[in-house]
Amino acid sequence: MHAPNRRAVLAGAAAAALAGATAARAEGPPLRIVLGYPAGASSDTVTRLIAEKMRVSLDRPVVVENKPGGAGIIANLAVKSAAPDGNTVLMTPLANMVAFPHSYTKLEYDPFKDYVPVAHVAAFQIAFGVGAEVPAKTLAEYVALAKKGGRYANFASAAVGSLPHFFGLMFAKTAGLELTHVPYKGTANVLQALMSGEIPAAVLPIADLGTLAQSGKGRILATAGAKRSPHYPDVPTFKESGYDIEGSAWYALFAPAGTPQAIVDKIAAAAVDAVKQPDVKARIDPIGLEATGYGPAELAKIMKEDDAKWGPVIKASGFKAD
Repeated sequence: MHAPNRRAVLAGAAAAALAGATAARAEGPPLRIVLGYPAGASSDTVTRLIAEKMRVSLDRPVVVENKPGGAGIIANLAVKSAAPDGNTVLMTPLANMVAFPHSYTKLEYDPFKDYVPVAHVAAFQIAFGVGAEVPAKTLAEYVALAKKGGRYANFASAAVGSLPHFFGLMFAKTAGLELTHVPYKGTANVLQALMSGEIPAAVLPIADLGTLAQSGKGRILATAGAKRSPHYPDVPTFKESGYDIEGSAWYALFAPAGTPQAIVDKIAAAAVDAVKQPDVKARIDPIGLEATGYGPAELAKIMKEDDAKWGPVIKASGFKAD
């Protein structure tokens, strides 16, 4: 008579303990993924998709915190000053970790000293596009227009000191052009300027220029990858157009310096697993992002290689953001 009751009591106690442990996990601090760009951007899309998967694999809350402003620098500084306890990571593009240190003389962070590489999650091509009112149908035709000077010798990017900004300067030098860079505050403003005819041309991630092309209010004249984009197979690369230059970028996760390697590795494994899942790849592929999924050591190597590639280009431009 008493055995069943005793078993029931023990079972109830075990269930209560399990419920308590689950509640404790749920009530623990979330993993914050800080992003320096607003909701709706391609970086926001991939970050939220990954966060959703990481919640499951890490068995803890994962939240995306948008901190737009200062071309993403505000987010960088927020993570730099965060406690290195595994509760905060940064999602950032190549520009903030590679281009900015060469263009900002008063940058308040050092990508190689203030952060720990976590995971490389996606790569994307940049491209050169024009508004519908521009008569050029090819890059060669645009170069001919730009050589005459006037408004066609202007191009835009979404942020001063960004990789598209410097790629535009690199293209100008290779093509023998005198192009003037016109920075806008964000991709949406650049696209609006292209559609209205306020600016004739722009260098942007291919996913963003794709929006313009698909609307019929502009054209992509060239992509900057080593090979043609599978999304726009009819658009030639810069190399195919006669200009021997390439430019691709990435999004990656970083933790504050001092974060224990065991914690970094755990977060990295969750992020890599997330971005390699078929449904995530299927969601980001249409917006021009290529799922990668490289761990800390590989990301550190990629950073060093890109720093060696873009540092001289930025230095040769003479540009200083501040």
